[in-house]
Amino acid sequence: MKKTEPVVNEISSSSTAFGLAARSSGTRMNRASGFTLIEVMVVIVILGVLAALIVPNVMGRGEKAKVDTTSITLKGVAGALDQYKLDNGKYPSMQDGGLDALVNQPASAKNWMQGGYVKGGYPKDSWDNDIQYVIPGAEGRAFDLYSFGADGKEGGEDTDADIYYQP
Repeated sequence: MKKTEPVVNEISSSSTAFGLAARSSGTRMNRASGFTLIEVMVVIVILGVLAALIVPNVMGRGEKAKVDTTSITLKGVAGALDQYKLDNGKYPSMQDGGLDALVNQPASAKNWMQGGYVKGGYPKDSWDNDIQYVIPGAEGRAFDLYSFGADGKEGGEDTDADIYYQP
């Protein structure tokens, strides 16, 4: 009989333990079915901090990319001007039409490349403004090639600043 009594005690103590566990997990289930206000606020704060760190880095990239693309366009146009000079002995003058001589053959160009020197028409910057061409250039340069930048006006700061071709 002694052997059966401990078994009964084990059964009764395990069922008591099971009942407590079931009740406390049932209570936990009711509490865990939603988020507390504190948990929601912590997530919002974390998202706000991440946005504050990431957004400023991403927002300015578009304008910087346009400045970089315009610099590359200026280099491409300068290469087309050099090719024009090799074919015709001189850079196109303003009487020849300036940069238009890279797209449409002027009367003075005897060895003009069929199809032109610039694909896609008259060269434009990233803001769809005309590239500026001055011949002769300042400070003894053969020509000056530049863009007025984002604002399309001479001068400016940051992305509005003029972008010059630097040979």
